[in-house]
Amino acid sequence: MYKYSDFDAAFVAQRNAQFRSQVARRIDGSLTEDEFRPLRLMNGLYLQLHAYMLRVAIPYGTLSSAQMRQLAYIAERWDKGYGHFTTRQNIQYNWPKLTDVPDILDALAEVQLHAIQTSGNTIRNVTADHFAGAAADEVEDPRPTAELIRQWSTDHPEFQFLPRKFKIGITGSPNDRAVIKSHDIGLRIVRGGSGKLGYEVVVGGGLGRTPMIGQVIRPFLKKEDLLPYLEAIVSVYNLMGRRDNKYKARIKITVFENGMEAFRDAVEERFKVTRTEFSGVDQDVLREIEAQFAAPAFRNAPADAYATARKADPVFRSWTDTNLAEHRAPGYAIVTVSLKAHGETPGDATAAQMRLLADLADRYGHGELRISHEQNVILPHVHKSDLPALHAALKSEGLATANIGLVSDIIACPGMDYCALATARSIPVAQEISTHFKAIGLEEEIGALKIKISGCINACGHHHVGHIGILGLDRAGVENYQITLGGDATEHARIGERAGPGFAYDQVVPAIERLLRAYLDLRTSPSETFGDAFRRLGVDPFKAALYPAEAARDAA
Repeated sequence: MYKYSDFDAAFVAQRNAQFRSQVARRIDGSLTEDEFRPLRLMNGLYLQLHAYMLRVAIPYGTLSSAQMRQLAYIAERWDKGYGHFTTRQNIQYNWPKLTDVPDILDALAEVQLHAIQTSGNTIRNVTADHFAGAAADEVEDPRPTAELIRQWSTDHPEFQFLPRKFKIGITGSPNDRAVIKSHDIGLRIVRGGSGKLGYEVVVGGGLGRTPMIGQVIRPFLKKEDLLPYLEAIVSVYNLMGRRDNKYKARIKITVFENGMEAFRDAVEERFKVTRTEFSGVDQDVLREIEAQFAAPAFRNAPADAYATARKADPVFRSWTDTNLAEHRAPGYAIVTVSLKAHGETPGDATAAQMRLLADLADRYGHGELRISHEQNVILPHVHKSDLPALHAALKSEGLATANIGLVSDIIACPGMDYCALATARSIPVAQEISTHFKAIGLEEEIGALKIKISGCINACGHHHVGHIGILGLDRAGVENYQITLGGDATEHARIGERAGPGFAYDQVVPAIERLLRAYLDLRTSPSETFGDAFRRLGVDPFKAALYPAEAARDAA
């Protein structure tokens, strides 16, 4: 894992001291709220429906056990005993007092965390594959590249006031677990024809009110050209991007309105200049970063206890069937810990749960954790012989739910329970879907399914790329939920199709049940997923299930 240099530590300390002074001036009235707003946003502090909210960066989703313990301490000391992990691999505290925020930032700095650039029209927290450094299908660990981009983009003098916020995602695997095509810039580490590693560069993705899938602007970019090429892209966007309408200011609109060919030409022309401005020191920095991401010392030991426990304990077997992924090291597994126990708030973790996860990471996982954009926690390196003991410990804090990738593993934004922008509730919808399908016993039969819920058009719940997406809107003061079908967040990314008119709050769960019962009737075998069935059949049979009265009228 990356460790702060003396420069990093001094930089964060200076920023925290600066913000402490700004908070003091807001409290004594020297700064108005309008004057304070851009200053607090530069430090990840929002004013939400009920209180301030502090968004803390978890760079590329990687945490040490010490950092997780400090997040637990902050939740207990200055919040209400829990934190909320987001689809941007951040953690949000929903109830801090303004007077306490400088102390929280100092506590974060003690473990090399911060809240810089988690808000504002700048380059946000760089996200990465949550199985990074462990996945069996990985070409290369993407985290060193993500760290290089973090260092380049932090306080970049040209990119602090972009037309709109800017998001970069990166994966080192052919199977995209970082949803790179929904980012302003997406990067995939690939091997070129010569066998050398480089990057496929995708640009112009984004969700929100105008969802678009990113397009490949460069199929192969040499490693040493990465930062000058990123500099070229963001520089061109900074000049070409619209500033007259914030809803049309994202790079996806810039690419769409100008066309990919014209945008690419402008980037390539700018790249001729930026390429000469980089001396190559960035590659020296990258090599230093890479050295800090060396794999832990994996042990070679038998996994007999794992096989025995699977045979003896059906609950443990069920958990291993859903919550484990293949590790690149023999005898190891990647463990996804569900933060989606049935009926709980997706992404929330109590201080006790965070502390337990830190302890288990030390005991069984080489001290490392990851946060996924799907709002779960990953222990990336666990030997299979330790899995029975790990599972037993997780059960003690309600963290052993065997539902990863199933109907209750729902992505949901905070919605109207917390967010000032939300127009409908997300959390209660997710909770009711989760408990309903468990109660009627269909969760395992339905199998792999991605439900994603957003409480407003900004799409923080990624509903556009859910197999089933749910968007909550306000219709004349009444919550109304639109359903989209057939989205895909993988390397085959696609935007879901809107099914038809929205549903009232109390109609959402029955509608989803009709939809999924129709899928069970229509699929060719239990191995045909909802996404596969949708691609085979198209939207019509699923619309008929959602709107039976309309289907009956058409049939008549």
